[in-house]
Amino acid sequence: MLNIALPKGRLGETVYDLFERAGFDCPSIKEKSRKLIFENEKTGVRFFWVKPSDVPIYVERGAADLGVAGKDIILEYSPDVYELLDLKLGKCRMAVAAKKDFHDETVKTLRVATKFPNIASEYYEKIGRDIDIIKLNGSIELAPILGLSDVIVDIVETGTTLRENDLEVKAEILPISARLIANKSSFRFADREIGLIAEKMKELVTEHD
Repeated sequence: MLNIALPKGRLGETVYDLFERAGFDCPSIKEKSRKLIFENEKTGVRFFWVKPSDVPIYVERGAADLGVAGKDIILEYSPDVYELLDLKLGKCRMAVAAKKDFHDETVKTLRVATKFPNIASEYYEKIGRDIDIIKLNGSIELAPILGLSDVIVDIVETGTTLRENDLEVKAEILPISARLIANKSSFRFADREIGLIAEKMKELVTEHD
């Protein structure tokens, strides 16, 4: 039985549909209940929902053999896992945003508010910019509006929230999408089963390219 960690929310439901279409379904997961774990002995899979940022932890530590996590989470936490496949779901981008009239005065330290301090630090280190990271957990857009930061580094999907708050993208850092990841030990000992799932899902992803 392979344990598979799915991210809670809309992305997780879309990802489960992909597993289902690949032939690794578990009908009980669609029933309304408070169950946390769902399994199908026939297909040999056991699914469970976890907070998106926790998926790599479950996979890295072996509680899950497979999982699906956004590239943003993988880059931010650098888990010791194998990245098997870009599922091309949950597409968005990591970007720098600020007030529309903001211009970077490079003589001053740039104040950067973000949920992703590691990604932000690496980006600015590459371009040689001195920064002060302000780690926030929610409503990042408020930081430049209230003068807490000069810019934000955050995920941008449609850009609607930015526009509604008179902010705009100043630079794109990298594209983000959901990735299929595997525990390294599981990949070694259950390579046939994991390889089959990855191959079936790859076929479905390729069909939509």
